[in-house]
Amino acid sequence: MEYIVVAGSLCGMAMGFGTAYWLTLKKLKHKFDEAQKEERRIILDAEKQADTLIKEAQLEAKSRLLEMKSIFDAETGDARAELKKEERRLLQRIESMDKRHEQFQKRELDIQSREKELNSSLESLIEEKRTYGVLIEETKKELEKVSSLTSEQAKEILLKSMENEARHEGANLVKKITSEARESADKEAKKIISTAIQRYAGDFVAERTVSVVQLPGDEMKGRIIGREGRNIRALEAATGIDLIIDDTPEAVILSGFNPVRREIARISLTRLISDGRIHPARIEDVVARVTEEVELTIKEAGEQAAFDLGVHGINIELIKTVGQLKFRTSYAQNVLQHSVEVAFLAGIMAAELGLDVKLAKRMGLLHDIGKAVDHEVDGPHALIGAKLAKKHGEAENVVNAIASHHEDRMPESVYDFIVQAADALSGARPGARKETLENYIKRLEELENVANSFDGVSNTYAIQAGREVRVIVESERISDSDALLLSRDIARKIESTLTFPGQIKVVVIRETRAVEYTNK
Repeated sequence: MEYIVVAGSLCGMAMGFGTAYWLTLKKLKHKFDEAQKEERRIILDAEKQADTLIKEAQLEAKSRLLEMKSIFDAETGDARAELKKEERRLLQRIESMDKRHEQFQKRELDIQSREKELNSSLESLIEEKRTYGVLIEETKKELEKVSSLTSEQAKEILLKSMENEARHEGANLVKKITSEARESADKEAKKIISTAIQRYAGDFVAERTVSVVQLPGDEMKGRIIGREGRNIRALEAATGIDLIIDDTPEAVILSGFNPVRREIARISLTRLISDGRIHPARIEDVVARVTEEVELTIKEAGEQAAFDLGVHGINIELIKTVGQLKFRTSYAQNVLQHSVEVAFLAGIMAAELGLDVKLAKRMGLLHDIGKAVDHEVDGPHALIGAKLAKKHGEAENVVNAIASHHEDRMPESVYDFIVQAADALSGARPGARKETLENYIKRLEELENVANSFDGVSNTYAIQAGREVRVIVESERISDSDALLLSRDIARKIESTLTFPGQIKVVVIRETRAVEYTNK
């Protein structure tokens, strides 16, 4: 019985397992069918999307193709139009070249015909020349028989007469040209002077605005420049002077219009080189100390000049300005020494005239103070100096003497003329400016020798410090017309053989005397 129950339970379990298995298989089959349906749907959707994308791509390709075709058509249209223009131009050029070719052919035919005519004319001329040659020879023989002169003698007489006539006409022409030139002399003189100033300005600036500092070696240039140029920038900023470091061996150039700043820069750089410590802080310290020393030197120089002249009561700022002239030159003449010299000369002339000597010396000392600041202020140095003197309390007569010493203002008193004369004497004396006494004397001798080298000159005198040459000629050998030509010849020879500053005036003097004696 128990076996039957167990067998029945086993059969029930088997049936349950079979039912469960069948249900599971049914579910799996359903899922498989669903999966196949989903797969087919996905594939259909993908095919649809692929078809859509292909159609879109085809449409886009067609639109791009149409766009590119339109662009290509536009570009080729422009190119075709340009080619048509070029074709028209070439056709026009070909037509013009054909026309020119025809013209050249016509000209060639004309030239050939003219050449034939010229050849025939040349043959006739040659024949006529031969005929005239024979006639001329016969005429010469007849003239020699009649005049008893050979052809060479007659030629010499004719040439002399023509030479005299030409010289006379030339002298008259030169006289006429000279008189015409005098009418426009003022305009031409100003033009020539301005041109000379322009040509001389470059050399003058280079000479008067530059100082050179010698170096112990070229390796010092790198130390002066410093890392990334910091030392040279510090020097230029502290002194206000440009440093030029170029290929010049063992030298540095200082460039600037202010002579005092240039002197400060020169002394500072010299001390830095000798000390060896070159860096921005040290540079500022050295420049500050040198500036104080130079200012003290300027003040002492001004006080010494006033003390030597016995001029007192000058404002301390004017004293400093006078001291600054120690570092200023004019035509290689130190302006402070020139001012002291003018003061002494003015004092001497005032003493001779019974005037106030101290006042004349004061005017002479201060007459060029404008040159100390004329690189900073616009205008003539005389007017600049007058304004400066007036600003610091100088009397009106002193101010006017300063302003009028170059006639920038009209002189008002005898002191003004004294200062003018003293200034001219100091600047124009031999050796004061640009040349020594030996060179001055040598130049005068050369001027006289050049003039004496011409025929008919009896004596020559170089006067006014070589600015004028007076030539005395023999009146029997030199006529008035010849004197005019002689002055021009001497001037041209001086220009070509001698080197001289400014202008030299050549004066030819021809003197005629009539002498008669009385008898009684």
